[in-house]
Amino acid sequence: MLQIPSLDAAHVLRMAQEALDIEAQAVQALAQRIGSPFVAAVQALLGTSGRVVVMGMGKSGHVGRKIAATLASTGTPAMFVHPAEASHGDLGMIEPRDSVLAISNSGESAELTTILPVLKRLGIVLIAMTGRADSTLAMHADHFLDCSVAKEACPLNLAPTASTTAQMALGDALAVALLDARGFRAEDFARSHPGGALGRRLLTHVRDIMRTGTGVPAVAQDASFLDLMREISAKGLGATAVVDAEHRVLGIFTDGDLRRAIEHGQDLRQHRAADLMKADPRSIGQDALAAEAADLMEQYRINCLLVVDDQGLLCGALNTHDLMRAKVI
Repeated sequence: MLQIPSLDAAHVLRMAQEALDIEAQAVQALAQRIGSPFVAAVQALLGTSGRVVVMGMGKSGHVGRKIAATLASTGTPAMFVHPAEASHGDLGMIEPRDSVLAISNSGESAELTTILPVLKRLGIVLIAMTGRADSTLAMHADHFLDCSVAKEACPLNLAPTASTTAQMALGDALAVALLDARGFRAEDFARSHPGGALGRRLLTHVRDIMRTGTGVPAVAQDASFLDLMREISAKGLGATAVVDAEHRVLGIFTDGDLRRAIEHGQDLRQHRAADLMKADPRSIGQDALAAEAADLMEQYRINCLLVVDDQGLLCGALNTHDLMRAKVI
């Protein structure tokens, strides 16, 4: 039977805190160290007409994949190429108009140093992210980014821990600097993340989710109370618009209005729609973002919103359930 050693809780927590402290110090040291070489690297990447090819072996390779993904999702076309595979044909994926971001803590990864002559012959701009300024990688690079750390978080000072955290942070710093320099906006981010929550909020418009045609509840201003209630029940939005002969919105009558009228003891059977409606209701244009409709509903504590065109004519309607189905809220 497997014997599980007992744990000293205080020791476990102390080790974890020390690891976090060491990694935090490594990142803080980076912030104090970056300067003109970082600016030059950003300028080189901005000037790349092709893609940023990120390369790295082992743990640096895992970091490199993440950096490439972050660059690509923030406006800088990028991809990861495994250095070992590059020596066996994948170098054909790299073009002279690309730049290479090579990551190696030691700067001596054989798989990377082997392909350096080929990269230089192609005239590719090489940016080295390494912990050793005197390494083969750093000396052959056009731009050198120092990501050295005082020590690893590993108590044996062997496993890549603080060094990979520093690489990741420096890669994020590059991505953020490039994002800002390109004028990259939240809308641009959403376009590369259409399946995410932000993408839905920034790419979904009212016209994409609103009820249209016969699905939009509407009655004439002289409609009877009975017709008013039939329309609300039939369309399932909990409200109906009141429109004129041209279908211009005059008002709205909701389930809430009905409850309040009953609470005040009104005899509604003798009234027409124009008598009961709330004039000049909140509305929104069909080209507005669905997120704006959600904010409007929340601000005014309403569950249904009428959609109008530029002439104020009713063209759609939606409620909170429509927004929820579209995963906007």
